Amino acid sequence: MHLPQLPASTILLYCILAAAILIYLPFLAVSYARMKVGLDLAAPRAMFDKLPPYAQRATWAHQNSFEAFMIFAAAALMAYVTEQNSNIAVGSAITFIIARLFYSIFYILNVPLARSLMFAISGVCSITLMILSILQVTASTLP
Repeated sequence: MHLPQLPASTILLYCILAAAILIYLPFLAVSYARMKVGLDLAAPRAMFDKLPPYAQRATWAHQNSFEAFMIFAAAALMAYVTEQNSNIAVGSAITFIIARLFYSIFYILNVPLARSLMFAISGVCSITLMILSILQVTASTLP
């Protein structure tokens, strides 16, 4: 079976979409726990203290996902705009998605060392995309 080869620009955009979707993955655990303890639509955030520990950690993972997404989206858009076509850029974008998926899983399961490792890997991926983009722009502006 032959898989079609996607351009790097397409992969970068798909990774931004995947990262946006991953923000809400931990929230599935939070929603499940809210239903079990009795959802209070009048004050859903006030329910935090009533949630079991895994759901509290899922809430934190959900919140951190917004923070990580902002940096990654900027980095991936930088790579997109500067027409990064390198395997390093594509690999960084895909690795970010995988690391953030495991970040949420490890956070919910309370595996701090693995969670921290996934956080670091995803951060390095975003920084790599930014550096590649800056190098691309710098190289194209030099005489």
